[in-house]
Amino acid sequence: MGNGAGSGTRRALRRAVFVDRDGVINRAVIRNGRSYPPGSLAELEILPGVARALAELRAAGFLVIVATNQPDVGSGKQRREVVEAMHARLREQLPLDDIRVCYHVDGDNCSCRKPLPGMLLEAARDWDIALEESFMVGDRWRDIGAGRAAGCRTAFVDHGLKEDREVSPDVSVDSLAAASRWILAQPLSKRPPSARKSATP
Repeated sequence: MGNGAGSGTRRALRRAVFVDRDGVINRAVIRNGRSYPPGSLAELEILPGVARALAELRAAGFLVIVATNQPDVGSGKQRREVVEAMHARLREQLPLDDIRVCYHVDGDNCSCRKPLPGMLLEAARDWDIALEESFMVGDRWRDIGAGRAAGCRTAFVDHGLKEDREVSPDVSVDSLAAASRWILAQPLSKRPPSARKSATP
């Protein structure tokens, strides 16, 4: 559950790092140059350096929130209980504050499926997050699109896949560990999201 503001009390806003799941936290299944989620709990493999990177972000005061599209559930290719079992495993093994999931397909026209920012906006309300001081890390253009739409700075984990880049990230890196180092080196930004320009890595 999130930490909503108490009645009559104004809470200080917090900073967060939103993290995609497949290809960023856990190893994705690569077929024909494209990334797919693991099909079972047995296939779930947390990538090297992820636990330490997340711990360093938490130690620096960031909330760490997974935001993941899982449309295979909506299309009937995957069972929801399998995805939930994977998330239970991630919660056990990693320092995560929250996991937000969209199970819809594009045709559902929901507001939570990335590149729309619904998951990030909802988490920001629940956790009192300053989105302009937060970050989105992902390996798909949808992740970067959602982050930018929410007003976050963005880091693209580039695996050299056949990925259309419909929006530009603030930085491209090769792992979550590298993204974490970049995030921890960034100064606070007091400019509104519309005034920011992409940073040079």
